[in-house]
Amino acid sequence: MVSCSDLSGIMAMMPAFTSDDGNSIDCTNSISVERLEAGVNSMIADGAGVISTCGSFGEFHTLLDEEWRDLNRATVEIAAKRVPIFVGCTALNSREAVKRMAFAEEIGAYGVLVGVPFYFPSSVENAVNFYKQISERFPKLGIMIYHNPALHNVTLPVPCFQELIKCPNLIAMKDSHRDTLQFLKLQEIIKGHISVFCNQFQFHPYYEMGAAGFWSIDAWHGPEPLLALHEAVVSGNEALAKEIMFAITPVTADRVPNLSWRETASKIGIRYAGYCDPGPLRPPFVEVPEAVDKAQKARAEKWKELRKKYRPQGVRSAAE
Repeated sequence: MVSCSDLSGIMAMMPAFTSDDGNSIDCTNSISVERLEAGVNSMIADGAGVISTCGSFGEFHTLLDEEWRDLNRATVEIAAKRVPIFVGCTALNSREAVKRMAFAEEIGAYGVLVGVPFYFPSSVENAVNFYKQISERFPKLGIMIYHNPALHNVTLPVPCFQELIKCPNLIAMKDSHRDTLQFLKLQEIIKGHISVFCNQFQFHPYYEMGAAGFWSIDAWHGPEPLLALHEAVVSGNEALAKEIMFAITPVTADRVPNLSWRETASKIGIRYAGYCDPGPLRPPFVEVPEAVDKAQKARAEKWKELRKKYRPQGVRSAAE
């Protein structure tokens, strides 16, 4: 049986690795399994605790259905149960999400990452009902709530978790949208039921308040600074944890404020960083502003230095 106790550490939010021609509007098979395999193998070998596919950075919104299937089938096969794989099943409507969840179960995924269908805002009542319905339909799948109010147009307030913890296979949540008081109140309800992965910049002090781990896009630049951050926090080395958080924060601050470029363009920075090759951006994000490209290149160079600084002495990355 899937369990929240299985989940901790760094959750690497995976890009949808693109073929060389995947930036063309005419491309119908844009998944590069070769790039995917190299990236996933390196990430697992270097210490990621969980990998999740097809979030907003993971480009579920730019993939054809068959591409979505190809990517997730390959990810589950390559991971081979070495770490939990959560297949991103967020969709514009509940029926499509259920269809995707059935496929995730068929290919042997540990679980699914699912946001509330979002084209029009949902009520809280309908959002809770959505999670209850999918939990009942797929009792063997671990379900991770993908809580992203900015993109999914609904906030799940703390009190509604009194109802959600009744779903035994609703075991995790990707969340970055609660202040410390809300997070403490949330933990009073969900502890032992739902493991929360907060944003990497919240891990100290949220770990001390009950976070199981943190999610990261930046991990695909090379996970060494984030592995060092995780170790510092869980070992109680507060001074080092603060040092690393302050060191990595300016790298993220280099991003252009526009939300679509802030996440989508991270793929550009990852490619420059060289830990793995996520391939080009997919349509419609193909005309990249010069300022965005410049910022991502600078960000990648900074991250390379952070990898060297926080790599354990004598240890080489699996990607090297």
